[in-house]
Amino acid sequence: MAVSRILGFVTCANNAKVLTQRLLASPCLAHGVYSLAIHTGATSVGAAFNAEMKQFPQTEWLVWVHQDVFLPAGWDQRFIAALRDAQSLFPQLAVVGVYGVAGANSQMRRAGHVLDRGLLLREPTLLPCLVDSLDELLFAVRCDTHLMLDPDLGFDFYGTDIALTAQALGLNVAVVDAFCEHWAGMPRIGIAQPILDRIRASGQLFEKKWAHRLPLGTPCFSINQVGDVAQQCHAFAQHQRHGL
Repeated sequence: MAVSRILGFVTCANNAKVLTQRLLASPCLAHGVYSLAIHTGATSVGAAFNAEMKQFPQTEWLVWVHQDVFLPAGWDQRFIAALRDAQSLFPQLAVVGVYGVAGANSQMRRAGHVLDRGLLLREPTLLPCLVDSLDELLFAVRCDTHLMLDPDLGFDFYGTDIALTAQALGLNVAVVDAFCEHWAGMPRIGIAQPILDRIRASGQLFEKKWAHRLPLGTPCFSINQVGDVAQQCHAFAQHQRHGL
């Protein structure tokens, strides 16, 4: 069977059971139609993604996807069709996701259509649409742009970072309608303190890097000034501690 050159996939994995039950169970990946690079022990998402970007010179789009995402039957064809539709509207399209945010504060607009840990999210924004931030569960980067993820951000904020990097180069970032399932943390539970500490550290780097673009909205944070991520992480930890 010939491997498609339209899409290539890359993921980081630290749980073989989750990987097998979710991502590897996706029909378009289970049958070997597309290449899938699985990185274990990666020091950052950027390190894994960038290594594969250098290995896909003839692939049109490189898709980053979480290990706990399931792509329903026919997802690949729907995603490719949505990509083509978005490209016709936005000729400078460089990064495409399935969920994201445009604007900030009272002007913030959410966009996307996903099942997130059993909760259906179908935002009212018409798709495809341009956004400033992408959820990291799944997004694709056009390989001929040679865009890379920032390894210094570790495992957080890289979806918004790649969106802002593309925009700074005059390229477009969009969300398309390509429904998939994200099963992180099922059932819905709190976030462990080490993960909150990791998010706080990445957020501080992100805020300083993009201070000139603030205010910004992401799927999880509203950032108006340097220090907002740390403040919101602290507030979340307090809510968890007191069972609020």
